[in-house]
Parts: sequence; structure tokens; C-alpha cells
Amino acid sequence: MAKFLVIVESPAKAKTIGKYLGRDYIVEASVGHIKDLPSSQLGVDIENDFAPVYEVIKGKKKRIDEIKKSSEKVETVLLAPDPDREGEAIAWHIAEELRKKPKKGETNPGLMTKGGAPIKRVLFNEITKAAILEAIKHPIEIDKSKFEAQQARRILDRIVGYKISPLLWEKVRRGLSAGRVQSVAVRLVCEREALVRAFIKEEYWSVAVRLEGSKAPAFPAKIDKLSGKKLEIPDKAAADAILAALKAGTFSLNEIIKKEQRRFPTPPFITSKLQQEASRKLGFTAKKTMMLAQRLYEGIEIEGETVGLITYMRTDSVRVSDQAIIDVRQFIGSEFGQEFLPEKPIVYKTKKSAQDAHEAIRPTGMVYTPQMAKDFLERDQFRLYELIWQRFVASQMVPAVFDSTVFVIHNGAYELRASGSILKFSGFIRVYREDHDEGDTVDDAEEGKVLPNLSEGETLKPLEWLPEQHFTQPPPRFTEASLVKELEEKGIGRPSTYATIMSTIQDKKYVEKIEGKFHPTQLGGMVNTLLVEHFARIMDVAFTAKMEGELDEVEEGRRAWVSTLQDFYGPFQSDLVKATAAMPNIKRQEIATEFVCEKCQAPMVIKFGKNGEFLACSKYPECRSTKEFERQSDGSIKAVEANNQTDEKCEKCSLPMVIKKGRFGQFLACSGYPECKSTKAISLGINCPDCGKPVAERRTKRGKPFYGCTGYPNCKYASWDKPVNQACPECKSPFLVLKVTKTRGNQLKCPNKDCDFEKDLDTSSPADGAAVESA
Repeated sequence: MAKFLVIVESPAKAKTIGKYLGRDYIVEASVGHIKDLPSSQLGVDIENDFAPVYEVIKGKKKRIDEIKKSSEKVETVLLAPDPDREGEAIAWHIAEELRKKPKKGETNPGLMTKGGAPIKRVLFNEITKAAILEAIKHPIEIDKSKFEAQQARRILDRIVGYKISPLLWEKVRRGLSAGRVQSVAVRLVCEREALVRAFIKEEYWSVAVRLEGSKAPAFPAKIDKLSGKKLEIPDKAAADAILAALKAGTFSLNEIIKKEQRRFPTPPFITSKLQQEASRKLGFTAKKTMMLAQRLYEGIEIEGETVGLITYMRTDSVRVSDQAIIDVRQFIGSEFGQEFLPEKPIVYKTKKSAQDAHEAIRPTGMVYTPQMAKDFLERDQFRLYELIWQRFVASQMVPAVFDSTVFVIHNGAYELRASGSILKFSGFIRVYREDHDEGDTVDDAEEGKVLPNLSEGETLKPLEWLPEQHFTQPPPRFTEASLVKELEEKGIGRPSTYATIMSTIQDKKYVEKIEGKFHPTQLGGMVNTLLVEHFARIMDVAFTAKMEGELDEVEEGRRAWVSTLQDFYGPFQSDLVKATAAMPNIKRQEIATEFVCEKCQAPMVIKFGKNGEFLACSKYPECRSTKEFERQSDGSIKAVEANNQTDEKCEKCSLPMVIKKGRFGQFLACSGYPECKSTKAISLGINCPDCGKPVAERRTKRGKPFYGCTGYPNCKYASWDKPVNQACPECKSPFLVLKVTKTRGNQLKCPNKDCDFEKDLDTSSPADGAAVESA
């Protein structure tokens, strides 16, 4: 008979752990949460200290009954869900289902099952045999404060969602939702978009000169100062004046500055940094990163053994265990040599709010290198594991060393500078370099640019004059990586929430990703405006961060969860009452315009429907005439002319098809609507290589564009890369595809797997620009 029942969250983890433990253990999976607030009602008794009304999640009763049955056969129950707030809540609810209820007059019966088996908590920060066996030797009590922090967050989010969402349904449209954290994330995207659109670019110039000294090679030097002050060059006239002055003078190498620079490694990954780097380097969404990391954490079958390859992946701590430090230092010394190993281990400082009981995300051991594990991992699992491995190894290596040289050159009152940097010792960058987001300030040393070995006082000969026009750039729109970074820096959300936030704001159609950048949708902008105006407090970034800090205090046992909710609810309820009365009803709102209905000559008004704004006849429902319009940069609107009829005939009624615009872009619809509701996708003018039917742009459920056969579902041809109506010059494939990558930019490639044709596109070239435009 088994002595222990171990309960984890996932079946995959249960399978892995079950192989590590002997016959004395039964391992069961709860399959996530077993109880939650009801889906059809608020489920919070606000008048009774916010008492939650939990119910068993649909489909989980059988699982609970099976766990209860197993608990009757053992001497001890060990609750082992994930080591975070969510895991603690799962453990708490399982214990509630299993525990013996106190008898009348019994004040402290202890936490045990009805059969008298004690119920304990164990924490697995990594799924390896040694870690599992060690954790089981040291069971602890369930952390009530951590559970209450999770409960407070869940109730806060439920109150915000269930109180504001119905208001949005009433005022805007059904199906909308608001969230305490997701709505603030949308606000950040909207505010960044406003900055981009309001940005007015300004011209400026740079002036450089290609110079030659007594020794090769020649090198460019850039104007830096005039009479000791930083020089700004606003226009061509100023640049020309500077060039004229330089041409009349002499270039003298006034000073040579040489110094050794060190670049230090970055800490091992925390959740947010992993999501950012996986987005930059691998193109993964936050959701995909966490899904792959979960699998690496729970266990991979390698040579007949199930191995958890990484530590727990929801963490904001950079702490690393002593044994892991010993192991990685041994690996670095043997693999790269002692010169790559620091004299002492590098200790990184964890931020104050981090849960330092966790470790950073790292390999569970140095035995399974990425190359050894590659054959047992799916492609993307391998890429993520390699990233985690490299970052961890590099974090305990010596700095990279560069020899940096700066030439200070004088010509009259002008000062020019030329800089170069040579890698002297690779150090940690032999293994790993961190990527950066657009707009980040990074070390701008010109690595790899070699300056000649000249002497101070030399006269330099100008070879080429290099004036160049520039324009200031707006702040970059958010990517997934930079939005996660912004949320983290502003204290919004926690490691377990970032991926959900990224998914939710897209699923709700509040933002959309265009070429990897977040743009607010019209719906997202409208909802954001309403929420900021009527719920300024909960939409405030600083307030949201403050709430996260208070939840941390609840977890640490320094704050009561009920008082946290009380402090929040009073002002929130007041805002809700005011918003209910004052928020405009967008569904009924009609904005007068100067346009006149072409059918009945009545004025047309702007309305808002499920696909956004449109012009409608003010005599609706007597007249159902509608028209699309576009908003101009000055705020005015321009009607889209009704010249949308095509030569195509409806396959059902033979009437002409017209071009219409829906939530996923343009499509063809029968002009006989609403009597005939036939629709079809707009062809790209390219036929499917599999069946010969037209290929059209389509959208996934998340709104991501792809290109597929209109013969679907009978034909399943699809491509992420846009087909271009140009034949391959090598294999004569009837079309090419446009591939866009960060590293290569725009490329035309042949879709034929046996053909290697590819061409980099220079959009400044008229021919190539036309190719991109046609695509």
C-alpha cells in the first residue's frame, strides 16, 4: 500500500515525477485549478468582507472524487502545485476538499484528511529526481498569506471585470470586457500611438569627412563640436557652410584617446526577460514562450528517462543555487578554459519586490547541453532551451574586453571625432549577446572598426566629404518584447500575467499586430478613451503599480487582504455610479455630418457598429443606406466613394459582386444583400499551386494575415509569406513570395523547395519598390 499521495497540477508533471518515486507514492494531477468564482455571476459577497463564493469548475468533480479516493489509501498527502500564488491557491482548494472538518467545540484539529492523514505542502523549483526527493523530505505548511494574495487579486479582477464590462456592453457593444491590468496595457499602446501620430519630424544634418593619415586605412570622422560646444546642424545651408569652412582649413590629429573597455554579462533569465529575448531573437509570442518553457520544466523524454530541463519559469528572481553555480563554473572551466572563469562566482542583485524563494530560469544541470538534447526536442523547444542555456552560462563568465580608440581632430574652431573598438578578449560574448529593442540606448562603441596607427599632431588629408540629411524619428510602437519590458519597469503585472495580458488585448481586438508592432484598433482606442475619462483611478499606471505592491504586502503577511479590497472598492463604486450616468451611449450616438444620403437625400450621421465607424442615413430604419468613410489627419472625414462594384458575378444569384470592408479587411459580397448573403475572399490574381483555384488573403482567429486557397477546406494550401505575381527566373515557378525578416529585410523567394532563388529588395530602387508595393 502506498504511503504518500503527491498532487501536482499537470498530467505531464505527474508522469515525470511518478517515474522518480517508488511504490510508496501515488502521483495525481489536479489539471490546474479545481475551484473558482462562478462564471455566470459576481461570486463575491461585498457586504460580507468580500467573501468569495467558490464552486467546483465544470468537469472537475470527477477529478476531485478520484483524488479523494486516493487520499483515503495513504498516510500523508503532499500538495505540490507550482511554487507561486496560483499554485498556492490550487493547493489551498484541494486541501479544503480533502480536509477533515472540525467537530463542534474543536478549535484546532490540524490540517488532515477525513482518514487522519496529514496534508502538507512541497515546492518543486525544478523537476529532477534529486530536487523532487529533497523537497519531499522537507514538507511545509500551506502559505495562507500567499493564498490570500492570490485570492485578493482574483477578487479585484472579478470586481473590475463584472462591474465595468456590463457598462461597456450597454454603452458600446456586447462582448466587450475591461480588466484591471489589461486595460492599462491597452492604455500604454494607445498613448504610444498618440505620440507617434502627433510626432512632427524635424530635419537635421550630419557632416563627416573621410580622412587619410600617414598609415592606412582611411577612416571617417564626424563633426562633434564648434568652439568647444556641441554642434547642431539644422539644414543643408548650415551643412554647406560647415563644409566650406572645413575645405578652407587643415585637419590636424590633436589627441588620441586609448582605453580598455569592459562589457559585463547579463543575469540569467527571469520571466519577463525570457519573454523579451525570445521575442527579439526567436520571434516567439509571450504565450508561445511560456508554453514551450512549461514543457521544458515539466519534463522531456531523453534516452528513456524523463528529464525536467529547466527550473520553474515564472520567476522574478535572479538568484541561483550554490550547487548550480559550482556546476556551471566547472563547465565553463572545462569547456572554454580558466581564462573565461571569474575568480569568484558572480552574484546578481534581485529587485526588492521579487519572490527570492525562487531561482532564476536556468538549466537544471549541465549534463544535457543543447546539442546533446537537440535530437529529443522539437525545433522550437530546442531554440528556447539553447537560449536559456547560453544566457545562464554567459552570466557566470568574465567580461568581454575591448581596446577602444578615439581620434580628436581639429580644423579651425571645429572638432571632429573618429572612434573604433577592437575585441581584445571575447569573454561572455563567446556564448551570448543580448538583443535590444528599437529606441533602446546601448553601448555605441564601433566594434570591429579599426583605426590606423597614427601619431598625435599629424596632418590628415581629406578624401571624401560626407554630408547627410536626417530626420528625427517618433518613439517606436510597442512590440511584445518592449511592452512586457514597459509593464515590468512600471510595476504592472507579475511574472505569471505577462503572457496572458499579451494574448487578451489581442483576442479582445483592442490592439492588433502589424509587422510585429502593436497598433490600437478603433475599438481599442474608443474603449480606452471611455475608461480613462470615467475610471481614471484604475486606469492610472501608478495606481495599478501601487495595487501590485499592496498584493505583495499581503503575500508577505504585512497587510490584510480584506482591507486592501475595502480601500479599493469605495472609490471604485463611486466612479462606477458616476460613469453609469455620464458615459455616452456610443451604440445610440449619432454624429451629424455634411454628407447627404444618395437614396433619400436625408443627412447622414456617423454610427458605430461591430466593424467600427460608418456613415448611415439618419432616417434609419426607413432608409438603410450606409457608406464607409476615412478619417483624415486633420480630424475631418472623407467618404469612400461607392465605386466598389466588380466584374465578378455572384455564384448564387448572378448579380455583380461588390467590395466591402469587414473586421478582417476587404471582401467580396453580393450586391443583392440582404436578400443574397453570398461572400468570397478577394483573389490576389495568383492561382493555387495545388488545385489551381485563386489564392486570397485570409486571417487567423487572432487576426494574423496569411494567404490560402479559396478552395478551402477541400484544398489546404496556405502560406505566411505573401505571393507575388512574378515568375521565378530560375525554375519558372508561376509566382514568388515576399518574405520579411529582421535580419534580411524584404526578400523575394521562390516557394519551390527545390529552388534556391532569393533576391534582397532595395525599396529605394524603383523596380524593387514596385515589387514590394505589388506585394
